Amino acid sequence: MSAAPEAPRKPAMLSLDEAIERLLGQVRSPSPEQAESISTFDALRRVLAEDVRSLLDVPPADNSEMDGYALRAADVATTGTVLRVSQRIAAGSVGTPLEAGTAARIFTGAQIPAGADAVVMQELCTTVDGGVRVDASPQPGQSIRRRGEDVRRDATVLHAGVRLSAQMLGMAASVGAAMLRVGQRPRVALFSTGDELAMPGDALKPGAIYNSNRFTLRGLIETFGGVCEDLGIVPDRLDLTQDALRRAAAGNDLIVTCGGMSVGEEDHMKPAVEREGRLDLWQIAMKPGKPLAFGEVFRGDGTSAWFVGLPGNPVSAFVTFLLAVRPVLLKMQGATELAPRQLPMRADFAWPRADRRREFLRVRRNVSGGLELFANQGSAVLTSTTWADGLVDNPGGATIAPGDTVRYLPFAELIG
Repeated sequence: MSAAPEAPRKPAMLSLDEAIERLLGQVRSPSPEQAESISTFDALRRVLAEDVRSLLDVPPADNSEMDGYALRAADVATTGTVLRVSQRIAAGSVGTPLEAGTAARIFTGAQIPAGADAVVMQELCTTVDGGVRVDASPQPGQSIRRRGEDVRRDATVLHAGVRLSAQMLGMAASVGAAMLRVGQRPRVALFSTGDELAMPGDALKPGAIYNSNRFTLRGLIETFGGVCEDLGIVPDRLDLTQDALRRAAAGNDLIVTCGGMSVGEEDHMKPAVEREGRLDLWQIAMKPGKPLAFGEVFRGDGTSAWFVGLPGNPVSAFVTFLLAVRPVLLKMQGATELAPRQLPMRADFAWPRADRRREFLRVRRNVSGGLELFANQGSAVLTSTTWADGLVDNPGGATIAPGDTVRYLPFAELIG
């Protein structure tokens, strides 16, 4: 009697860290030659490819911190001293050297005249005929911003690899940088497969659902610098899926899809990618978002586009993109900080059922400084992602009791 064939073994699950390491180990950062120069006005959220060095001292000259009177501290021997007002200096103008025994009416940001060594705010002064009474005892250096106290000429103010925020653009402008060298935006193709998918505005047929993932993923691709080519919804046919992959690879650096990665009769993504390129199908020890596909789709000229296939459940697609695709897109632009920062915070909820997988729970901060848990943590409950302001990164096998310190990933850190 022959032995029964052994059931195929399930592939061992990767940790999320292992999966990210494999992704980032294959995707390369751009070379400096691949950067482009753009206006500082247009550089928000772009990745800086070249250090920004200051062209000048900031501020370029000593200037007043406030509206008031510039004077010599030694000229105010006692409180109530009256000084003649010899000139008026507005921001953007330069006064003349200050005469001894006089004061200059001065406004915030105006350059300190030669000879003055202090500014007294106008609230501590009283105007009198032809002059000002100083109702305070000034000290040398008072209320003066010194030349170069913020930035010295030739100092590096921004380093290559940072993702530019609004305040960084202001910093670049303050040192005279009208143009910035940044990494080129990766071209990303996006499409969904599924005969059940419909677009908002269309009537829903029985069994159909609206394609929320298309909107979420397109928004995330653009948030992280990608130029998205939206190829829409591809019907559940192998030939049409292959054709979509070829079109996507032709003009893009990365292809992102969601759903269709199972082995059912209507799941054509896996065989389509295997025919058009190569595919690794990973099971990741994380919840939500267990399945993740990564590979390449080959072009006719021997080059290829990267491929990432995300799970189809809306929360799974959202969380998996943030944790696995986000660092890929940032690295493709030359970013150096790829891992989001976690904050230790107090849990104001209980999570008594440990899962062997690493869990990402949707939470939000409360007024008492703790974290609340969304009641339904299902992977299809998209409401949880709009209610929450972050995720708790809960290790596999761990329970949570009220008062425990947990690892919190704010959406402000993940999405920016």
